[in-house]
Amino acid sequence: MSKDFKIEDKILDKLSTRKQMNSLRSLRTNTSLIDFCSNDYLGFSKNLLVEESKNQGATGSRLISGNSAQFELLETKIAAFHNAPAGLIFNSGYDANIGLFSCIADKGDTIIYDQYIHASIRDGIRLSNARSFSFEHNNIDALEKKLQQADGHVIVAIESVYSMDGDEAPLEKIVAVCEKYEANIILDEAHATGVLGENGEGLAQSLNLESKIFARVHTFGKAMGCHGAIVLGSDNLRNYLINFARSFIYTTALSEHSLNAVESAYNELERSNSIIKQLHRNISLFQSLLSADLQSKFIPSSSPIQSILVAENETVKKVEASLQTLGFDIRAILHPTVEKGKERIRICIHSFNTEEELKMCVASLEKLIV
Repeated sequence: MSKDFKIEDKILDKLSTRKQMNSLRSLRTNTSLIDFCSNDYLGFSKNLLVEESKNQGATGSRLISGNSAQFELLETKIAAFHNAPAGLIFNSGYDANIGLFSCIADKGDTIIYDQYIHASIRDGIRLSNARSFSFEHNNIDALEKKLQQADGHVIVAIESVYSMDGDEAPLEKIVAVCEKYEANIILDEAHATGVLGENGEGLAQSLNLESKIFARVHTFGKAMGCHGAIVLGSDNLRNYLINFARSFIYTTALSEHSLNAVESAYNELERSNSIIKQLHRNISLFQSLLSADLQSKFIPSSSPIQSILVAENETVKKVEASLQTLGFDIRAILHPTVEKGKERIRICIHSFNTEEELKMCVASLEKLIV
């Protein structure tokens, strides 16, 4: 290797390539635009009343100085809400998935995952020693073929609601085929928490299937309006993660203030049936306002995530810019985040979006896309 080689040159080259592909990401500050892009489905991030704490700092990992009675009581409370034996809180959904998937399967085991699974799960799988296969999105026959090829302990990784398409996993069918092959299911409930179920318990509980799921991951950074996540499962799973999940072991624990926010969110969720119903009324209203031509371009979804396909990065970025000029905070999803040719405008519906905002949004989409 040449002594003159500078890593800065490699960085610039890769950034230049992204720019040429119209896929260069950049950070943006909050704006006064109408929110149709955040995961704050119930508006909790704006309205939570968080109890002030005299000691809001973080002191170390939970295995050293960061654990507390508050942590363990909150884990017990959340596990009870989701009808699970036990739970372990992680600092984020990403940390939870990285920690869980990297340690749960060993050499000789098999992880089978939906092709649209979240990047955090893919990264966790890569850190494990297990064999892994993807299967065609929500295709039960394709899943069964992969199960027939699996060895060792078998884990099937799926999401309740997929973050880019907004569609649900056919959980009842997946449970049935996994029971046939004695496979364990890990279900990421990130975009179902606070959205599905009478009080936002998630997809598994809404179908009374929680006892059939080996592990569920509920994140607090979507509808809950907080930060962190919890892995739910058996007491044995909790103890295993404490001992083997590196993203739990080697990180500073959440502060007391963060735990107060999560507890406040779950207290609010227990009495938020009317807000959840309003969210689903808004989703139905949005869809009813779409013309047949425009509706045909949307990926079918009954969740808050409504995605309209607009192929090619350059084209979808122009649509995004026009929508923002019109006052809507709506974001384009570009390749390589999604498959090339399936770039999209991703619209997130919230309980707090007004009927007038929804009508204006649809009218703008009709002008720009149809």
